[in-house]
Formats: sequence, C-alpha cells, structure tokens
Amino acid sequence: MGGGSGGSGGGVANSSSSARPPSSSSSPSRSWGLECLIRRKRVDSADSKRERSQLAKRLSVFDLVAIGVGSTIGAGVYILVGAVAREHTGPALTFSFLLAGTAAALSAFCYAELACRCPSAGSAYHYSYICIGEGIAWLIGWSLILEFTLGGAAVARGMSPNLGSFIGGEDKLPGLLARQTIFGVLVDPCAAILVFIVTGLLCTGIKESSFFQGIITTTNIGAMLFICLAGGYLGFKSGWPGYELPNGYFPFGVNGLLAGSAKLFFSFVGFDCLTSTAEEVKSPQRDLPLGIAISLAICAMLYMLVSAVVVGLIPYYALDPDTPISSAFASYGMEWAAYIITTGTVTALCASLMGSILPQPRILMAMARDGLLPSFFSDINKHTRVPVKSTIVTGCLFPHHFLGQSFLCDRENSDKNPLLEDHNVQGASKEKRRQKIVTWSITIICIGVFVLSSAASAKGLPSVPRFMLCGVGVFLLSGSLFVLTFTDQADTRHTFGHSGGFICPFVPYLPVACILVNTYLLINLGAGTWIRVCLWLLLGVLMYVFYGRNHSLLKYVVPVPNVTAADTR
Repeated sequence: MGGGSGGSGGGVANSSSSARPPSSSSSPSRSWGLECLIRRKRVDSADSKRERSQLAKRLSVFDLVAIGVGSTIGAGVYILVGAVAREHTGPALTFSFLLAGTAAALSAFCYAELACRCPSAGSAYHYSYICIGEGIAWLIGWSLILEFTLGGAAVARGMSPNLGSFIGGEDKLPGLLARQTIFGVLVDPCAAILVFIVTGLLCTGIKESSFFQGIITTTNIGAMLFICLAGGYLGFKSGWPGYELPNGYFPFGVNGLLAGSAKLFFSFVGFDCLTSTAEEVKSPQRDLPLGIAISLAICAMLYMLVSAVVVGLIPYYALDPDTPISSAFASYGMEWAAYIITTGTVTALCASLMGSILPQPRILMAMARDGLLPSFFSDINKHTRVPVKSTIVTGCLFPHHFLGQSFLCDRENSDKNPLLEDHNVQGASKEKRRQKIVTWSITIICIGVFVLSSAASAKGLPSVPRFMLCGVGVFLLSGSLFVLTFTDQADTRHTFGHSGGFICPFVPYLPVACILVNTYLLINLGAGTWIRVCLWLLLGVLMYVFYGRNHSLLKYVVPVPNVTAADTR
C-alpha cells in the first residue's frame, strides 16, 4: 500500500484497477442480488490518487476556520435566540447553547478521525462506503445533497427581508429585486442573484473562495462582538434586568432546557462542510482536526456570549421572536444598532450560503467517481482545479427551490505464511466470534437508543409506561455498552486508512453518546419533515436501482486478498 494507506472492506480490490467486466456471466449476476448493498471500497492509495485529476491542495488551517465558522454561524443566531428563549429556555439560553455545542462536539470528534483516515471529498458518504457498504453510502450521499440544498435555500430566502431592512422595509426594494408571484409560484430574485454570485465565486478556485469567505466571516464576527461589547456595557449599566425575574433562571425546567438544546443544535451544523474539502487541504491529518475544533470553539463561544447578553438586557418574554437582538437594543434607545446587526445578518447569510453550496459539488464528484452518478459530475477544471461543472449544476438547481465504525473495520491479513496456517485458522475463528459479539452489541445498542429516545420524546404517554420504556432502553443500552467495553477492538482501527492524525477518544462511549443525541433530535422532527425526507429517499432508491448499482465501479470486483489487490495496481 502506498502513501501510508491501508485497506478496508474485506480486501475488495481497488475499483480503478479491477472493475473490468469478466468474460463469464457469474460475476455480473452478483449485482442483481443484495450483495451490491454491502460491497465496500478501499481507502484510496496514493498511487491511485495520482492517476486521476486532482483538486488543488491549497487550504491551510486559517482557511478551514474561515470556512467552518462562516458555514456554521448563519443568520439563525440573530433570530433563533428570541424564539428559543421565549418558548423553551428563558434566561438559561446560554446553557442550552452549551449543551448543543457539546452534542455537536461529539459528532465532530468522530468526523475528525474519519477525515484523517479517509481524506476524501465525499465526507460521510465516503466514510460509510468504506466501513458499511454501498447501499448505506448512497442513501447518506443522497441525504447530504438534500441537507445542503434545503439549508442553502432557506438561507438565500432570508436575503430579501434583510436587505429591505436597510431601506425601511422589504416593500421598499426595487421591483426587479422584490419577491413576486408568477403563475402561482413565489419567485425571489434577490435569492437567485445571490446564489449565482456565490456559484461564480466558487468556480474561481478554492483558495479564492476561502479568502472571500474569510472577509465576510470577519465582518460577521465583528458584528457579533459589537453585540457582546455594547450589550455588555448596557447590561452592567442597567443591572441586567433580564436576569432579575421572579420565576428564576430556569422557568421552563430541565425539559425546556433540553428542548431548547435540540433546536439550537442545528445552529452548529456546518463543521461537516470542512470534511468535504479534505482533498484540498495541504496537510489533512493535522489541519482538518484543528480546523473543526477551532471552528466549533469559536462558534460556541460567540453563541454563548451573544445569548447571555441578549437575554440579560430585557426579560425573555419581551424579546421580539423575529428581531430579538435589534429589539433588545431598541429598548435602550439604540435604534441605530439595527444597521450593524443587519450587516452581520447579511454577511452571515452570504457565508452560510457559501458553506451550503461548497460541499455539494464535491459530494457529487465523489459519487460520480465511484460510478453511482454520471461521470459528468466528476470532471475537474484544469485551470481552477475545482469541479466547475458540478458547481454550476448545483447553483442552477438552487433557485428552483425558491420558485462510524471502529469495531467492524477489518480486512484480511495481507502477509500469508504457510507455516502459520493453523494459527491463522484459529485466529480467524476467534475473530469471527469477536465480530459476531460486536455486531449484536451494536444492534442492541441501536435498539436501546431508539426505545430510550422515543420514550423520552413521548410526552403524551402516561408516566408509568414512559418510565418503564426508558428503563428498558437504558438496560439495553448500558448492557450492550458494557459488553463492548470489555471486547477487544479491531487491530485495524489504528492501521486502517492513512496513518497519523487525530484519534477519537473514549471509544465506544463517545460514539454511542453521539448516536443517542442525534437519534433524539431525529425523533423530535415533525411528521411533515419525515414525510418529505422519505419521499426524497424513495427517489434516491429508485435512482440507485436503475442507475447507480449497474454503473458502480465495484460491480465486477471480486473480493481478493489485500496483497493481490496491491499487485494489480
């Protein structure tokens, strides 16, 4: 294996060298069964990466922090603090941000190790393809497209009202920029223009776009620091009336605090954008974990400072749910502060939109490289060294929206010695038992997490059955976690993928906590959201069945020992 790369996926041969149709008809028949769902690819070796067109490796830690902070701190913090404080947390809003940031950090730890081991533009799609299989990888990649598309669409739609606030209201915008209804469809020219500008900027190159991202992110941080400093001065001068309330610091109790954290968790979504740039980072093993950690730390600190100031200036129930920060300053006669706050909001919208469009072409490119999408999406421009075609397609589609696996990663032994055959047979039998124990333990953990999260979220359920279900979930979760704790991890966890880089701590506890938090958040999504997501996933399944599985580069690959795979390169 070259370049310190390891293999994964049970020794499946590298698709770039072995994915040729055989003469017999036995291998093609495999693609018509369920085997296609579990076929896994290997971590790209240094040799295979040199064979194909490369993205430009120009990103440093500073660039990653600019992209990460800009993608994470959207306009939501300027609006969401009012609604969450009024409905869920009260003055305890800062603690909800702390809990949400801690939950995001759990996912970030797992992302950081996988990004070091498998530095690819595919992000979670790529990791799951290596560790789990093609079927799950396709659904994850398809879901990521939906996530970034809807997130970017929601961000872009906020541009019109915020630009309008500079000139006295959205109705004061010029006719060409104002929202209009054409044939019953709402058209937002401001949003479309912003998307096209950002798309053009991203096509110029990753370094150029990250430089611009750094400028607008710095402006946004400046606006947030103004809120903290000016608000802090007003708070100390007035005695922080928002904290002097008769119903205390936790008016909605622990349930309100947790409910607020669940909503605020989405304010930290954005660090996963960094993992999609892994191929463009100069030193991914060192810089990616640092970029993710520093970005999350800066965002959490700014969120907590802003929330502490806002809920302290005026009582939480007096906050305007639409413009909480501006209304808080206006109550002290500082109406002019609204212009600074709106500037921060507009720059946050631009930075967040860039963070939503940036990963999509790279995920499409990664899926096209594997044959699951047409090769059109994998083309990289020779001059700018970015996937220009995928970026343009992503940008053109946007306006229409306005109109894990450390225990199971294993591979065959690449060094075969006939003298050790009996020992290898015994070791293989022992390894199979270990894998069976781990598989069942993880399955029971997932069942326990689902039962516990469902029971904790079922507020309409009577207390006795609710607590009984919670107890069952805790028993399943803790029992299986106990078994995992005393089960040896696969040796390949520290040799899998590229050597060096960040190692996720507290395994298996931290990944299980991450699963629990994210499952709880998913269960608390509305029924309408789940229906739309299921429809999107159904469309993805149809695309995979009729195109992806038949064009996958792993379609004709036969499992072989790793040493054979290396020889075929």
